[in-house]
Amino acid sequence: MSEKEKMINGEFYNPTDKELLQNRISAKNLCIKYNTLLPVQYSQKQMILRKLFGKIGNNIHIEPNFFCDYGYNIEIEDSVYINHNSVFLDCAKIKIGKNTLIGPNCGFYTASHPLKSEERIQGFEYAKPITIGKEVWIGGGVTVLAGVTIGDGTVIGAGSVVTKDIPSNVVAVGNPCKVIKNIT
Repeated sequence: MSEKEKMINGEFYNPTDKELLQNRISAKNLCIKYNTLLPVQYSQKQMILRKLFGKIGNNIHIEPNFFCDYGYNIEIEDSVYINHNSVFLDCAKIKIGKNTLIGPNCGFYTASHPLKSEERIQGFEYAKPITIGKEVWIGGGVTVLAGVTIGDGTVIGAGSVVTKDIPSNVVAVGNPCKVIKNIT
């Protein structure tokens, strides 16, 4: 099994593998091109996103600067807005549902490292997917960690660190992020 297959399957993998290094270089080159385009160059931006992402819907707007590791593990549905300075460490799938708003300075980190130092110093990593439902609003400065699912219609307050799943139709805030009320 290749290191890329191990990565996608959530197993320990070696991120210094030649194929993975080349994949990251390609994605980062596309991110740099994207980030240097003028706001009026919408069609060129969409071409880069279609080349970069695994799946992309219509009416997607991502403000610069945008960075990701691979791109091919990112799936975004229709009518999604991602504000400035987002980072997507997409070693596993990152799925974003339609009509979702993401504030500035947000990070989505599927990558993780072993807790045992012996494994960590050998350079191993593993990754778990992140799923964001439809019609979600994620405030500025939010961090979403590996393995998290955020349900449909939920609001995540600015500055939150989402370490565990958050259900649909709630407001959740804090570090660690916790539900504070239902949305009716």
